[in-house]
Parts: sequence; structure tokens; C-alpha cells
Amino acid sequence: MTSQTDYKNRHVVVTGCASGIGRATAALLVDMGAKVHGLDVKSCDLALDRFTMLDLADPESIENAVAEVGNGVQALFNCAGVPPTLPPLDVFKVNFAGTRMLAEGVASGMGRGSAIVNVSSNGGAGWASHLADLQQLVAAPSFTDALAWLQERPEAAQRAYSTSKEAMIVWTLVRSGSLIARGIRVNCTTPGAVQTPMLEEIERTTPAELIDTVAQPFGRRSSPEEQAWPLLFLNSDAAAYLNGVVLPVDGGFIAAQSLNSVPQTIGRK
Repeated sequence: MTSQTDYKNRHVVVTGCASGIGRATAALLVDMGAKVHGLDVKSCDLALDRFTMLDLADPESIENAVAEVGNGVQALFNCAGVPPTLPPLDVFKVNFAGTRMLAEGVASGMGRGSAIVNVSSNGGAGWASHLADLQQLVAAPSFTDALAWLQERPEAAQRAYSTSKEAMIVWTLVRSGSLIARGIRVNCTTPGAVQTPMLEEIERTTPAELIDTVAQPFGRRSSPEEQAWPLLFLNSDAAAYLNGVVLPVDGGFIAAQSLNSVPQTIGRK
């Protein structure tokens, strides 16, 4: 571990720290000696420096978490998310409206040299075809305004999961251009099939063969740790000139899809 990727004594925040990618990220950071403040709607069994309960569907809970986190965060890892099997409005609240509200609140107290990384999804790969609408969503100033945007667009609400993941990508692109003036970098990853409790939930309603299509051409699903390491890199000093990056961590699925060598499934949920 070089000094450029060293998190020892760094003040970091991880959402979704109780399971999946968030837990894997928090565990690695704890092992590196970071001062990890975990946020989740469920309790976490890791040896965190601090833990705060957070419901990203509830603005009051988000405001409380931002106050608990305070100023001086050096790295924010937005890993929390819910599957498309939940009611559309709940999916949108957690995966976009609440995550954005938390990130904006934490960013207000971050200084130069800090960084934010968001976990989106290959399910948001169709963002460019909805860019004009998504730019309006990202410009909506509040949690309530974001919900109003969704409720006015039945088609976007019907595919709330992909809409929320597309929105996180566009928010990343937009805020990377403005927050960098304060020395804050913003990037995101787009995982493919990851073997987590969320994927197990998705498998209840989605055929396994469709999920395994997303695991091509690599031939297997990734582990949460394989998703966590790129997040740690993007928020580290080793990535000091990376800003506004949308990084597929999918074993080459998007690359193959762009060459039409795998079925066109992503972004059509």
C-alpha cells in the first residue's frame, strides 16, 4: 500500500455499510486504519469508529446523519441502495433523491483534496438517451422536488431502478464540474452482477439466465470486495486527477455490449 492509496487516520463515510458493497468497502477501510463513520438503515457488526442509523427514504433521517457526520470528511463512499423489487417511489428515494441529499449535505463540509464516489449500476447505462430529462431532475433542488419530477413522468417511474441509477451517473457528471472548484472530486462506478444480498433479492423475480448474461464475458459474478477496491482507488490520492469518471466494474460487459457481442439488456428495465 503506497502513500497515495493510504487511508490511515483519514475521516471517511460509508453508506450501506451493513451489507454488500458498502460492507466490503467499510471493512477494507477499517483494516487500513481509516476513521470510518458508517451509515445504514440496519446495524453493522464491523469495528467502525462511529455508526449512525440512516434511512435514505426519510429527509429527517438524512438531515440527522449529515449533522452527525459533521465537517472535515475526506472521502465519501455512497454504496447504499435498494433493489428494483421494492415499490418504485421507495427505490427512487433511496437510490437517488436520498443519496443525493446526503452527498450534498456532507459535501458542504468537505475541504480541498477530498473526494466522493457513487455506486451506480449497469442498469443506468441508458442515461445518455434520457439526458435532457435527467438534467432537469439533477437541477431539481430538493428531495421533494426530485419526487415531484418522478411523479410527473409515469414512464420514468415505471423503470424507477434504472432511472435512479441513470440519475446518479448524471449527478456525478454535473457535480464533478462544479465541486472541483472547491477541490472536491466526484466519480462513480457502474457494477454489473455482484453476489450480494441485493442480487439474491433480485433473483426472486428475475431469471438467473438474464442475470448471468450480465456476467459475460467474464463468466462469473463479482464479489463485493472486487467492487470495493475500485471505489477505494477512486477516492484515494492515487486518483488525484480523476474527476467525472463513470467506471464500469463489470468484467467487460459494457465493452462487449458496445460491440454487440452480448444481448442488449442493460438500461431497459
